[in-house]
Amino acid sequence: MGPEARIDLAALRHNLRVAHHAAPASRLIAVIKANAYGHGMQRVARALEQADAFGVARVEEGVQLREAGVGKPLLVLEGCFGPEELALAACHDLQLVVAEPEQLALLAKARLQRPVHCWLKVDTGMHRLGIPLQRAAAAFVALGAAPAVADDLRLMTHLACADTPADAATEAQLRRFNPLVKAFGVETSIANSAGILAWPDSHGDWNRPGIMLYGSSPMAGGVPDDHGLRPVMTLSTRLIAVRHLQQGDAVGYGGSWRCPEAMRVGVAAIGYGDGYPRHAPSGTPVLINGQRAALVGRVSMDMITVDLRKIDDAEVGNPVVLWGEGLPADEIARAAATIAYELFCGVTQRVRFRETNG
Repeated sequence: MGPEARIDLAALRHNLRVAHHAAPASRLIAVIKANAYGHGMQRVARALEQADAFGVARVEEGVQLREAGVGKPLLVLEGCFGPEELALAACHDLQLVVAEPEQLALLAKARLQRPVHCWLKVDTGMHRLGIPLQRAAAAFVALGAAPAVADDLRLMTHLACADTPADAATEAQLRRFNPLVKAFGVETSIANSAGILAWPDSHGDWNRPGIMLYGSSPMAGGVPDDHGLRPVMTLSTRLIAVRHLQQGDAVGYGGSWRCPEAMRVGVAAIGYGDGYPRHAPSGTPVLINGQRAALVGRVSMDMITVDLRKIDDAEVGNPVVLWGEGLPADEIARAAATIAYELFCGVTQRVRFRETNG
């Protein structure tokens, strides 16, 4: 009766096709960092055979994929931070983002048996990682001259506000980045999921779809149907109890919610110990037998309680969908004042994962 995360691999491949159709001239680096946003990194890598490359955050993630037999190009988006990591990256043929002066210095003095493929990341306005714009040209020349760097050095940047089409920040970032591209004439990567869908001018030689692959809208306030995306993870459980309560009865820890009338309340076997957000408020929707019901009371470690007044036939054993097919994770995230990324990444190890193909 415990919770299950069903991973629809057909939906995953469909979403990759959406990214390709939105920018058919670009190759795709499918971002599968953080255990593929909680969906299973190796599982997703196996399913996305049509991706041109994969993006991970850290060297360790790239090594795990290589040891699992993944042969596609692997880009480490944070790069590496010491000689041992660099040697490991070179040994496993990992491509590296170079975003900080210390990383540039590390590569400049390194002596490797074979050079590594690198991307110079330029800070065009995100102000998180990246070589400052005024130093980018010199850094590109210096990195290209390093014996440890392969001769196909590329340029990239990251968009800070692409999820909001009305925000002028993306156009400003592109204006700052484009002169470097013209000066060096190399391959580029700019667009994340939001860039792919909303900013055609950001489509470079390589795009980096992330959250859209998993069926969540990358746009502020968006839903998957806006872009023809399909949910990949459906998190579900079962009702384990149906309680008949009276008007004024308090439900759950702290008695924060009271029954407004005599009513039935269902108990579902899922809680923050499984990754359901503890701060989800009363009123957050769930699906019971495909019908909408509302969370009531506080989320417990192992259980939630739901209002059954609109579900006449609800009984113990009925399926409960927390997000996924029929109930977008984006909607749950907004109710819980978070983002779908956090919901997906937060699903814990005690949830059973099951793969399907549609």
